[in-house]
Amino acid sequence: MKRVASLFLAAAMTAGLLTGCGGGSSSSSSSSSDLEGTITAAGSSALKPLVDEAANKFIEKYPNVSITVDAGGSGEGLKQVSEGTVTIGNSDVAAEEKLDADKAKELTDHQVAIVTMAPIVNKDVKEGGVDNLTKQQLIDIFTGKITNWKDVGGPDESIVLVTRPSSSGTRATFEKYALDGNTEAENQSMETDDSGVLLKNVSDTKGAIGYVALSYLVDNNDVSTVSIDGVEPTLENTYSGDWKVWATEHMYTKGKGKKADREFIKYIVSDDFAKTTEKLGYGVVSKMKSLDH
Repeated sequence: MKRVASLFLAAAMTAGLLTGCGGGSSSSSSSSSDLEGTITAAGSSALKPLVDEAANKFIEKYPNVSITVDAGGSGEGLKQVSEGTVTIGNSDVAAEEKLDADKAKELTDHQVAIVTMAPIVNKDVKEGGVDNLTKQQLIDIFTGKITNWKDVGGPDESIVLVTRPSSSGTRATFEKYALDGNTEAENQSMETDDSGVLLKNVSDTKGAIGYVALSYLVDNNDVSTVSIDGVEPTLENTYSGDWKVWATEHMYTKGKGKKADREFIKYIVSDDFAKTTEKLGYGVVSKMKSLDH
C-alpha cells in the first residue's frame, strides 16, 4: 500500500499561484485552496506506476488532497469501487467483464491510457538463444504443452511459468491477445497478484517466463522481453497496430465520483501529464492508429 501524504500549504501562498489541470488544458476552475478530500484507488497493478506518479504531482498542485494507491488486480479494484470501499477502481478491462451487469452500470468509465503487455524471460533464456517466439509456441508454453526451452531453440532447461491470478486484468489481456483466448496452465505455474513481484520472480528464477506491462520495464535490465512473430513489444509498435497485446486502462468511479476524484482523473488525461505518461511506458489514447485489435 502506498500512502501519498497530504502536504502543508504555506500561509503566504495564494490561490492564484497554482492551477489544476483539466483534460487537454492546464487550467481548471479548482485552485489549490479550494480542492480537498481523500482519494483511494485500487486495482490494476499494470496501471499503478502511472497513478502513483500522477498522485505525487497532483498533491504538489493540491496540497489539501490525500491520495492512497493500492494494487490487488483489476477485478479487486472494480469490486472495491462498486462496494464503496475505494473511490476509484483501476482496471485493464471493462467493468462488464468482472462485475454483474447491474453493478457495472453504476460505475462511470474514464479511459486514461494504453498499456502494452510484454512477455518477459529470465536473462539466461535470452542468452540461450530465445528472443522471439511464434504465437503458437507462446501458447504451447503457457498452456503447458512445451516444458523445456530446448524445444523452441533455447537452453536445455525446464520452463518455469510465472503468472497472475484469474482476477488480474493483465492476465485477461495477455490470455486474450497473446494466447488467443487459451487459459494458462495454473497448476504448473508460480502465481502472484502483483506485477512487481512477478517481475522479480522472473528475474530471480532460471528458465522463468512471465508477462508485465511496459511500465514495469522502464529503466529495468533485470529481465529480457520476447518478440512475438518477429514484432517487438514497444510503444511505437503498439501505436502503429503491429503489436496486438495491449489494453485501454480504465479508472472507474461510482456514479460521477467526488470532485477530488474527477479532478485527479482530469489531470491524468491532461496535456500537462501526457509526456509523463509516455515516459513511464504507457501510451496516449489519442496517438493510437486504431483502438480495435
